[in-house]
Amino acid sequence: MADSPEAASRTAAGPKLAIMAGGGTLPARIAAAVRGQGREVFVVAFDGHTDPETVAGLPHVWSRFGAAGTILRRLHDEGVTEVVLAGPVRRPSFTELMPDWRTTRFLARVGTRALGDDGLLRAVVREVEEDGFRVVGLHELLKDLLTLPGPVGRLTPDAEAERDITRAVEVARAAGALDVGQGAVVQQGIVLAVEAVEGTDAMLARCAALARPGPGGVLVKVKKPKQDRRIDLPTMGVTTVENAAAAGLRGIAVEAGGSLLVDREAVAATADRLGLFVVGIEIPS
Repeated sequence: MADSPEAASRTAAGPKLAIMAGGGTLPARIAAAVRGQGREVFVVAFDGHTDPETVAGLPHVWSRFGAAGTILRRLHDEGVTEVVLAGPVRRPSFTELMPDWRTTRFLARVGTRALGDDGLLRAVVREVEEDGFRVVGLHELLKDLLTLPGPVGRLTPDAEAERDITRAVEVARAAGALDVGQGAVVQQGIVLAVEAVEGTDAMLARCAALARPGPGGVLVKVKKPKQDRRIDLPTMGVTTVENAAAAGLRGIAVEAGGSLLVDREAVAATADRLGLFVVGIEIPS
């Protein structure tokens, strides 16, 4: 029996995509963009991480992180062939994982080789691909989210801020090489904070009490050296700008072509209103 015209159209539009949904708005944005192309999506939502509004009106399943075997079987049953990881998640404790047999085998195999977030995510990607799925990056699905070189709003960094940006890039890349984090804050040449497991927002909250008199510091976010661009690219949006302003910073620099900028126009408007510069910077490979 021939496929219906609707099914043929979906097939022509592209393979069915599973969205492993963390927090924030990115999973919903991916779903809307992909469905707008005529493709089918299936969302895997994680207890305690995914916003329930993300899955409203979409085919989905709720799961815990430790149910890898169940998740992968469900994706096969749903006819999924591509997978994207979208949205931030905090690293779950072993108790929260409650690992099934598949997850237990995975954790035993990766062991201490995946102590950092990047190492763990690379191991997860390998596991998913070995099960027959193709893992795609957010930047492949939402190309307009990639940060472009140059200023986002009206303001630009002065010479002192440029020096702080250079220093922060060095620090962030050194930390990233150790799979620690993707960001750093520098003020007047002094390192105020380096991002670790707490994430950017918590790091910025710490900086408020560390600021020195004089021109404020800068936040830099760059991808880790040798990072797989399909997973966990540095991401910033309006909240990052607001938190940077609350911390007394004067600006933000993010890696052009290696980070995601959510709601560019809103970021520009917020930065202009709060008096911060936001700039995409090119990082030599």
